[in-house]
Amino acid sequence: MTNLEIKNKIEALQSGLTYSSEDTDFLCIEVPKDLIKEFLLEIRNNEDLSFDYLFALSGIDFGEDLGVIYHLESSKYKHLIQITVKTSDRENPTIDSIHEIYPAAYFNEMEAHEFFGIKFIGHPNLKNLFLPADWDKGFPMRKDYTDTNMLIR
Repeated sequence: MTNLEIKNKIEALQSGLTYSSEDTDFLCIEVPKDLIKEFLLEIRNNEDLSFDYLFALSGIDFGEDLGVIYHLESSKYKHLIQITVKTSDRENPTIDSIHEIYPAAYFNEMEAHEFFGIKFIGHPNLKNLFLPADWDKGFPMRKDYTDTNMLIR
């Protein structure tokens, strides 16, 4: 299925989404954060799309916004998409957890929380995986992070 065909099927399910050019390897879709769980359930359960495999979830700092990029594949049809969700609240960034829809998201959400400070609503165990449990020096992957240990004195 081409990106344009995927886009047409998705538009029939959910209107008002933002798409990138269909000329890329993946169809890139920006989904409002309040629709992400509903949207992912629809595209996972829709027989024509069947996006049943989350192969990457990455936190990202867009500058003014924080967000998450999800890469999904249909194991049945082998087509791929990229979904972006953003939040402009840098002080208390929240996005719904999708670990119940895609179990692979469980540890990826923990990592995005640890390094970007994104709270995944509904995640049962947001704790540090890589940084010390008592880490309180900010979120190292944010663009505005300053590593005070690396400053030349």
